[in-house]
Amino acid sequence: MTENASQQPAATPELPTQYAPAEVEGKLYERWVERGYFTADAASEKPPYTIVIPPPNVTGSLHLGHAFQHTLMDALTRRKRMQGYESLWLPGMDHAGIATQNKVEQQLGEEGKSRHDLGREEFVERVWQWKEEYGGKILGQMRRLGDGVDWSRERFTMDEGLSAAVQTVFKKMYDDGLIYRAERIINWCPRCLTAISDIEVDYQDDEGELVSIRYGEGEESLVVATTRAETMLGDTAVAVHPDDERYAHLVGRRIKLPLTDRTIPVVADTHVDPEFGTGAVKVTPAHDPNDFAIGRRHDLESMTVMDERGVITVAGPFEGLDRFEARSAIVGALREQGRIVAEKRPYVHSVGHCSRCSTTVEPRLSLQWWVKVETLAKAAGDAVRDGRVAIHPKEMEQRYFDWVDNLRDWCISRQLWWGHRIPVWYGPEGEVVCVGPDEQPPSGEGWTQDTDVLDTWFSSGLWPFSTLGWPEQTPDLKKFYPTDVLLTGHDIIFFWVARMMMFGLYVMDGEAPFKTIALTGLVRDERGKKMSKSFGNVVDPLDWMDTYGSDAVRFTLAKGANPGTDVPIGEDWVQASRNFANKIWNATRFALMNGATVKGELPPVEQLSATDRWILSRLNKTVAEADAYYDDFQFAKLSEALYHFAWDEVFDWYVELSKTTFFAGGEQAKVSGRVLGEVLDVMLRLLHPIVPFVTETLWTTLTGEESVVVADWPKAVTVPGADAPGGFRDDAAEKEIELVQQVVTEVRRFRSDQGLQPGQKVPAELTVTGTVLAPHEAAIRQLLRLQPAGEGFHATATLPVAGATVALDLSGTIDVEAERKRLTKDLGAAEKEKAQATGKLGNEAFLAKAPDDVVDKIRGRLAKAEADIERIGAQLAGLPQG
Repeated sequence: MTENASQQPAATPELPTQYAPAEVEGKLYERWVERGYFTADAASEKPPYTIVIPPPNVTGSLHLGHAFQHTLMDALTRRKRMQGYESLWLPGMDHAGIATQNKVEQQLGEEGKSRHDLGREEFVERVWQWKEEYGGKILGQMRRLGDGVDWSRERFTMDEGLSAAVQTVFKKMYDDGLIYRAERIINWCPRCLTAISDIEVDYQDDEGELVSIRYGEGEESLVVATTRAETMLGDTAVAVHPDDERYAHLVGRRIKLPLTDRTIPVVADTHVDPEFGTGAVKVTPAHDPNDFAIGRRHDLESMTVMDERGVITVAGPFEGLDRFEARSAIVGALREQGRIVAEKRPYVHSVGHCSRCSTTVEPRLSLQWWVKVETLAKAAGDAVRDGRVAIHPKEMEQRYFDWVDNLRDWCISRQLWWGHRIPVWYGPEGEVVCVGPDEQPPSGEGWTQDTDVLDTWFSSGLWPFSTLGWPEQTPDLKKFYPTDVLLTGHDIIFFWVARMMMFGLYVMDGEAPFKTIALTGLVRDERGKKMSKSFGNVVDPLDWMDTYGSDAVRFTLAKGANPGTDVPIGEDWVQASRNFANKIWNATRFALMNGATVKGELPPVEQLSATDRWILSRLNKTVAEADAYYDDFQFAKLSEALYHFAWDEVFDWYVELSKTTFFAGGEQAKVSGRVLGEVLDVMLRLLHPIVPFVTETLWTTLTGEESVVVADWPKAVTVPGADAPGGFRDDAAEKEIELVQQVVTEVRRFRSDQGLQPGQKVPAELTVTGTVLAPHEAAIRQLLRLQPAGEGFHATATLPVAGATVALDLSGTIDVEAERKRLTKDLGAAEKEKAQATGKLGNEAFLAKAPDDVVDKIRGRLAKAEADIERIGAQLAGLPQG
């Protein structure tokens, strides 16, 4: 090493002066894939670590929600790979039945055709063509983000293996009596022309009309209220509570149903709330789930009054009208007959809408296929209650229990053409045959297959084991099931999580599909508002990746990832993360140019300066923090800890404190260069799972090794000559550097208060008391831009701080009188604040009534005021007199 380390040639000429993500990221990713870093080996003796990706819809593209969850999953699997696990992150896509069929039907509509013009087989072929042409866009975007997935195991919910799994499970559940066919009330979408499950219904407050209608005549009449007047055409009873004396004389009698030639019975049922409205309700068993239950209890007829498109089918003046047109027409007809007792409009009430197309859902009696969920849901609840599966954060458990403990039978049939067709055949004599994947379906005249397909969530519910080859007992299944972590948004705990739990426990002999369910929040804009096209605040993450780099997007998302809570994100924050990546690049480049190296062992402890010992001690504490935060899914705290260590402690303090050593050259510079190399090596490995691209480039340059992707995860650093089983720690060195930091910070604050520029040099005398600060005098002078006092020096301000005294000559740099006035004003404000806080804290009546958090806040204000008074007083005392 030369005498002046800053003059030696750059150690890494191949490292550009500026980091350009666009020139680095794509090439690095393809190199990782080509080298097979992400390909898991089922024959490996390493312990397995498995995450299956929540399969994005084949219709989709990467949005910030995907980018958020993928960043966290990638960080988990990259770290485990570095820790020596056979780490599998399995990718794939969902066929997304309704969404995909809608896309292709829209495309056909633009050609002036419908799916019925093509027929079922040709339409399904058309969907496959669409999938090949447009589907999977998201997979390319995953590469842009840096997802370390095993592309050799990519799966699709309609591929041959997963289709066999679906058919196998259906057959097993059918044979076990867990799947059945029955007429029940379902949620029907008149736009998508299919049943949808409860969790695919979005409820929102709509403005409607509440009309009160008189049924019957004279004393044998009663009033019912409804927001869906059109359904009265299908009423087959009026229900009252058995204990409601107002209607006791009518129970068992029949009354005239307005606008029809029918009479309907009055029945007594405990479901009716006598305190709500008039205490009488119309009963339409074919168009309301509660009415359906009443109808079953009283053996009432179920009359369907509209077709699949919501058009009235009852013969008469309303036949052929759309349900909403019929509603208005029926109310008008009732009004003409004097049957309308009261009208309330607008009447705001909760109305279900199809989550796919926003059409108002119509409850409808329909013959569908169902899963009997009682025993399955109990098993899914028990697995969490007995600790086999952990939900993180724990407070989310109750939402899970609220769902699985109250789960109703699941309607799994959909009136679509795209999807897994129900494997049931019907014979000419009423035979019903369920066929497994290895069985031949019945043939011959009169045999037909069920026309419905299965709910998309049926196949995606098998995802943790079907993607590993089940029902075959594959090496992948043996090695990688159960998976370790399911990381997903809390919004699909009902859609997907509960389904996977039920299926996994049922199919895999009671072995749950994952050990931990880590629930995240949802990504929102910087104001905390939901991202929506209608709000105009949707962000394409690719735009930010193009502008700031993928690492910046990933770090921003991880930095906001507190378990279970929503994540606000704005472009300013991504820009700040880009600045962090640039800081890592520039500081590492500087360090490499000034002797940072990983060659050879760390020097023995007696050769290390206090600054060296401090940073190594802080490094080991950061390693321990990182491990604890990773294991607890605390990505926000993890990111903050790494950010603080890298930017503040390594670059802003260690590198700056060591500059005088580097510039002086010699043996001590070599020692600090080796320490800095060790710190950078560990720091870059800690950061790699979250910001993989910039760390890969810098780490391989620093170490000369193949790739940080397959490097070892950092452990506590040991120093020769320092006996520390848990890694090197030096509390004394940490306290020593804290004193240095205190001196520098306080004087910098004073300089700033005087309006001095950060780089402005000021003549000063620096006096240190004791031996702790003495070795750091040159570094303190450099950090504070202090010139030697020299001839004619006149101290205009003196600051005693942390075992040192700094006397500054500020003559010519500030207006002393103006500064005295400003500080005096600030001192008065601080004293007033102290007096107010002291008064409140001395008031017993106030303390008795005020909440604890309010009292704590006032105590904090008092402490700050006292600190300000002390600081401002010292500044005033330091100003020249006269």
